[in-house]
Amino acid sequence: MSGQGGAGKPLSFAGKAVKGDLGTLATLLPYLWPRDRGDLRLRVVAAIACLAIAKAAAVSVPYFYKQAVDMLTNDVDAVLTALVAILLFYGLARMADRIFLELREFFFARVAQRAMRVIALSTFRHLHRLSLRFHLDRQTGGLSRVIERGVKGIEFVLSFMLLNIVPTIIEIILVAVVLWALFDVWYTLVTLAAIGAYVAHTMLVTEWRLKFRREMNHSDQAANTKAIDSLLNFETVKYFSNEGHEASRFDDALRRYETASVKNKTSLSLLNIGQAAIIAIGLTVIMMMAAIDVRAGVMTVGDFVMVNAYLIQLYLPLNFLGFVYREIKQSLTDMEAMFRLVDEPLEVVDAASAPALEVTGGRIVFRDVSFHYRPDRPILKDISFEVPAGRTVAIVGPSGAGKSTLSRLLFRFYDIAGGAIEIDGQDIRQVSQDSLRQAIGIVPQDTVLFNDTIHYNIAYGQPSASPAEVEQAARLARIHDFVMAQPDGYQTMVGERGLKLSGGEKQRVSIARTLLKKPAIFLFDEATSALDSRTERAIQDSLREVSARHSTLVIAHRLSTIVDADEILVLDHGAIVERGHHGALLAADGVYAAMWRRQQERGDEALSPPAGAMAALGAALGAAAPSP
Repeated sequence: MSGQGGAGKPLSFAGKAVKGDLGTLATLLPYLWPRDRGDLRLRVVAAIACLAIAKAAAVSVPYFYKQAVDMLTNDVDAVLTALVAILLFYGLARMADRIFLELREFFFARVAQRAMRVIALSTFRHLHRLSLRFHLDRQTGGLSRVIERGVKGIEFVLSFMLLNIVPTIIEIILVAVVLWALFDVWYTLVTLAAIGAYVAHTMLVTEWRLKFRREMNHSDQAANTKAIDSLLNFETVKYFSNEGHEASRFDDALRRYETASVKNKTSLSLLNIGQAAIIAIGLTVIMMMAAIDVRAGVMTVGDFVMVNAYLIQLYLPLNFLGFVYREIKQSLTDMEAMFRLVDEPLEVVDAASAPALEVTGGRIVFRDVSFHYRPDRPILKDISFEVPAGRTVAIVGPSGAGKSTLSRLLFRFYDIAGGAIEIDGQDIRQVSQDSLRQAIGIVPQDTVLFNDTIHYNIAYGQPSASPAEVEQAARLARIHDFVMAQPDGYQTMVGERGLKLSGGEKQRVSIARTLLKKPAIFLFDEATSALDSRTERAIQDSLREVSARHSTLVIAHRLSTIVDADEILVLDHGAIVERGHHGALLAADGVYAAMWRRQQERGDEALSPPAGAMAALGAALGAAAPSP
């Protein structure tokens, strides 16, 4: 895995599947030793040096304590200055231990925080690069929880491995060496045996308990997903009076969480009991050995105190180690889940050194295009048509015929199974996705807005646009007057998914956003379906004027809105069954003519915009859009 790059560059985890805890830690290490950041490497070296000094000082503290006790308990006149010197060194060692531990944190903080930021950003970028298929199969609430827990897991692992695990291991080794050098080897063996038993018990029981924690996480994620899904669909819940049903679904997830949580906490008690027993037994055996040696004259009272101080100094962090190990184990599990997201393969990938799309006229060609979401269910079958530069082609047909799939393929949300899609002679699979999508502007039927201001949502079409440009786009989309009537004007918040606005208002914001983008190619998917007839006629005339100068693909349900299209394609069951202009299709008295008659009977002809209406606005809009 590459740990390179700054926050602005996507990082690749591909081909580095995370396998177990060691694999997860190995995935993290390159971010702590970045190849392109010498300053951060120096910080890591400084942090390690501070840690070594701190542990050396910590190990020397009991030794100075022993010297002071021996001076005070021996029946000899100790030189006062020697005693003061020993106590002074004792105080300095304690202070050095604390100071250098804090300095270690001082140096390492930026390394840790940068690693968290880069990994979180890499995950976020990768999620945006994944295909639409991936996101349609996942629940956003669950995804956000995985990322949130993964980032917190990284913070915990970095903090506590440096604050507890690594320092404790270093201290154990140093104490074992000191006990072996100053006393009998049995002191070292008993100490290491007690520590080994403690660690083994902690790991074995924690592994057994991990399944309960996983159940808790799964239930927590399910409850969170259900809550978010229900609240996002607040109006639908109210429409069907299903508050009780939603509460019942949420409670089922909470009940599973409750059961797993109880198992988790009761098993924790068993773990703590075993840890306490091992510590007590080890400490008792060592102190009995030391007491016997004192009575035998082999050890001094100061030695007895020193051994006791060493053991307490070791066992205090060991007692905390149980909690740290459990949390690190869980953090590694959370990190692995997040890294698994980043290892999710990309379905739609740019070709190597893919050039940017060069739009000269905007000619769109679908050549024998076939597509399926699943191999056993074809959606499009050998679709061929052309949208000449500056012309308008409309696609109509029943629901499920594959109309919206065409727009997704043009944006390359999916790669086609067969055939080719070209823009000005360039296969869209051979150009960069970013340049392709930058060249196309879409007004979708289902407009979803960000939970931000109206200005932000319009400016999303071109984030660098000036307020005047945003306002001009709003005027062309017939939304400016509405915005100015609001107390906060363009700073009016639209709410979650734009729910504070009506369907027509959201659609006009979407139109303004697309006009501000100034694309070379337009794609309208029932672009005015949520508008009243008067506003629809005005905007339809404006959009027609755009079509006169730009290639335009229109996906329509109301046939009255596409009567002026240069060509109309009738799609049914993934195949083009009829094609031609409006008059010819009516004369053919086929599928299109039957659809037209049904809509006429329902009165849809009243929505047909009069020829030439709002010509002035149309001319203004045409001037606002760029020429290809």
